Amino acid sequence: MEIDFFKKVRILDGGMGQELLARGMKPNGTLWSANALLDKNYHKLLLNTHLDYIKSGADVICTTTFTTRRLRLRDNGVEDKFEYLNKKAGEIAKKAQEKYPNIKIAGELPPQNFTYEADNRETDLITKSFNEQANILNPYVDFYILHVLSSIREFECAIEAIKEFKKPYLIGIHISEGTKLPSGEKISDIKKVFDENLLGVILTCISPENFEQNFNELKNLNIPFGFKFNAFETTQPKDGYTASYGKSNGNPNEFLGQRKDLTPEVIAKIAKKFKESGATMLGGCCETTPAHIEAIKKII
Repeated sequence: MEIDFFKKVRILDGGMGQELLARGMKPNGTLWSANALLDKNYHKLLLNTHLDYIKSGADVICTTTFTTRRLRLRDNGVEDKFEYLNKKAGEIAKKAQEKYPNIKIAGELPPQNFTYEADNRETDLITKSFNEQANILNPYVDFYILHVLSSIREFECAIEAIKEFKKPYLIGIHISEGTKLPSGEKISDIKKVFDENLLGVILTCISPENFEQNFNELKNLNIPFGFKFNAFETTQPKDGYTASYGKSNGNPNEFLGQRKDLTPEVIAKIAKKFKESGATMLGGCCETTPAHIEAIKKII
C-alpha cells in the first residue's frame, strides 16, 4: 500500500448497512450491518453488495465492521461472536478482492462507544478496544480507516492501537453540523496526531452542505482529503442517536430521515465540483448506493 495512494483521485464505496436493509436484510436489534455477518444466509448478499460497489467504480471497499464493536454486540447479547464477526467481515471483503485484485480493502475501525458522540472513557480502554478489532482485521486489509470518530483523543487512541501492524491509515472525521467535531474541537486540531503512516483525512457520514462549510479548513491541512457523503436528513436527532435507535424498528432512517433530493446524478455533480477544487477521495456513506458510486465514476 503506497503512502501516496490518495494523491490521485480514488473512489470509495458507498453505504453498507442501509444498502443491505434495502436489499432485504432483516433488522436485528441495533446490529445493523453486523446482522449480515451473524446470519450466514446473508453472507452472499454482503459479498454481492461489495462486488456491486466495485463494478460501479469503487477503488476501495470497507469491511462491514461498523457495528461489530464490542459495545454494540454486548447490547444485542452476542458479544461472544466478536472475533467471529470481525473475521467473517474480513474474509468476505477478501473474497471480493480475489475477484478484483486491483481494489484495496480498508479495515473499518468505528467509534468504540456511541455513534456521533465523543468517547469520554479512559484512554487505555479505548485504545484496547481499537486494538482488539484491528488485530482481527489485520490479515485481510490493506489499510485502516478510522471511521466516523468524534474526537481527537479517539484518533490518538486508534493510531496508537494500530502501530504494531505497521499499516497506513485514513482519518475519517465526523461532524454532525457546524464546523466542530462532536467533542467541540476543530478540524485543524487533528494535525497533532499526524505521522508517517497517514494516507489522508476525509469527512465521513456527513452531508454535502456540511462538507462545503468545512471545505477550506480541510483543504488547508495540505494532505489528501475528501468525503463519504450520507443522505440522512440529520445525524443529530433530538433524543440522540443511541436513545433513538432503541425506540426504532432497527433502521436508522426511521429517526435520522432519508433525503430524496440527493439522487445519484446530484451527488455526482457535487462530487465533481469538489474534485475540481482538490478533493481526491470521493465516496458515499449511509443511504448512498452503487448507483451513486457509478454516477460519480462516470462524471469524473
